Amino acid sequence: MDLRVGRQLLQISNPDKVLYPRDNFTKSNVIEYYTAVAETILPYLRDRPLTLKRYPDGVEKPFFYEKHCPDHRPGFVQTVNVLSERNEGGISYCVVRDAATLIWVANLASLELHVLLFRSTKPDRPTMMVFDLDPGAPANVLDCARVALDFRDLLKHFALESFVKTSGSKGLHIVVPLNTAVTFDQTKPLAHAMALLMEKADPKSVTTNMKRELRGGKVFIDWSQNDQHKTTVCAYSLRGTARPSVSTPITWAELSKALRANNADGFVFSPSDVVKRIQKKGDLLEPLLQLKQKLPRGAMV
Repeated sequence: MDLRVGRQLLQISNPDKVLYPRDNFTKSNVIEYYTAVAETILPYLRDRPLTLKRYPDGVEKPFFYEKHCPDHRPGFVQTVNVLSERNEGGISYCVVRDAATLIWVANLASLELHVLLFRSTKPDRPTMMVFDLDPGAPANVLDCARVALDFRDLLKHFALESFVKTSGSKGLHIVVPLNTAVTFDQTKPLAHAMALLMEKADPKSVTTNMKRELRGGKVFIDWSQNDQHKTTVCAYSLRGTARPSVSTPITWAELSKALRANNADGFVFSPSDVVKRIQKKGDLLEPLLQLKQKLPRGAMV
């Protein structure tokens, strides 16, 4: 099937292939979603090295991560080389700078789009800090929501504004825009310090320990993603969950409302939900792109 996206004519392979069997959600549906949100998601992808998480036979079959941009890429797909400790000569990542590249990536069955925290022109400068709140059973997303509100207040204490999005899976992501002259050597220890403060304040509910056997009934705050070589799923990206879900920006008011209602479903958004939300609410994460915030002094523990 041929599909024109802007100036590019793309060949879509196996458009009727079912990638989410429980909902009979096909590759065409995936491409339709990414086409619908292209204008909104592109600012979060543009100029950021991209790791593909590909599900060639759908979400119920094995997936794989792909950092090196495929050699068979068309000429309009741009790349950036990032130095790597494990790969001599670095890694040549895909960079999604336009809708045609986004749809080409979707055609590879890369349901999930994972980006590094820096723009390709300044690889030593993270534009944000990210915290992944992951519940250890029997804790769930509602427990994450309680921790997220406390975390928001802690960040406010240090004069940092934060935003929240669903992970699209089990938990939540707290994002702190920076867009200033900071380095990973500054943000990573600060992120660790912030997570430790949360753990010290509520050790029964919060852990920063990465060992899974120690996370039961607690919310794990993963601060380690604030690293030059680690990625975070992009806002508005699909996830490889049993049913198609999206990592979706929400407001703190929406989070509080869902928590008061004890409504875990209030943190689950389908592709059609997200398209409607954008039409109604716009891009709730837009300040992340421009808001400039300085790191606090004396925040280390």
